[in-house]
Amino acid sequence: MYQNNVAIIQNQQIRDLAISPSQCIEWIEQSFSIKYDSQLPAKISVHPQGEDFFTSMPCLLPESFGRFGMKLIHRIQGEEPSLGSDILLYDSRHGHLLAIIDGDWITTMRTGAVAALAVRLFEPSRPTPHTYSIMGLGNTARATALCLLADKAGEHVHFRLLRYKDQAEQFIERFKDYPQATFEIVDRADDFISEADVVISCITAAQGKLVCPNDELFRPGMLLVPVHTRGFQNCDLFFDKVFADDTAHVQGFRYFAQFKQFCEMSKVILKQSPGRESQQERILCYNIGLGLHDVLFASKVYDLIGTNSSESFVQQKESRKFWI
Repeated sequence: MYQNNVAIIQNQQIRDLAISPSQCIEWIEQSFSIKYDSQLPAKISVHPQGEDFFTSMPCLLPESFGRFGMKLIHRIQGEEPSLGSDILLYDSRHGHLLAIIDGDWITTMRTGAVAALAVRLFEPSRPTPHTYSIMGLGNTARATALCLLADKAGEHVHFRLLRYKDQAEQFIERFKDYPQATFEIVDRADDFISEADVVISCITAAQGKLVCPNDELFRPGMLLVPVHTRGFQNCDLFFDKVFADDTAHVQGFRYFAQFKQFCEMSKVILKQSPGRESQQERILCYNIGLGLHDVLFASKVYDLIGTNSSESFVQQKESRKFWI
């Protein structure tokens, strides 16, 4: 028998690290840059009921990292919060389990950082401050706003919020101490879409409906970032370019073969393909979520906490070749 000390890293421990939104964007940019040197097997999802799911997301980081990870994320309607996740992090050189890590902060902040990076890469140039229309104002939208505000430090950022219950008011309260941010609340999807330079949707369900069936309201030059992909399938047919974190994530989409132009974000970051080439291009950016992001974040967090975690357990493993 040999003994392996496994760290247990809780959500609060990660939050106590005070990792900045800017750092999150930097890690996301790094993860996209190492995508083609990593191993990313296909996700596997099961659906216990309705639109609920459990999804496994494995990733082997490049050899220099010596890390493998598996994230399991789930969404259960009616739970608070509805999304939850856990990450197993391994030493890939020896196969030892290093840590069990709460994945909620990592999932939320890496998702917000991806959206903010997409804005940096693909938003149009405007002579006046941009308007960012955000819908689905939960934790993911808050993480996106944190990263966006950090990435645009010193710039005026105007948020247009689609009203849902009292979430818009709570969102404004959350960011009231950010002097660079201004807000407006709208009640109709048409008003939410029209005149926006960037539309960010963080809704997790659309019941098969389109958010805005009127294609004419999506102005030339717009960037559309549907974080959870719901409700914008009409845009697949007329937007000039579609970007995604992984081809496999979108090639099953109904209109994939009708995309006017498609490319992966990593190729843009690696300067292997252009991003926006015209201020009139409508650009759609689908980032379904890579286990690569989660495992890189988990590896960084482990390096910051690691064996100093306040919680751990000793895993006893067989060291004999034959033991049955």
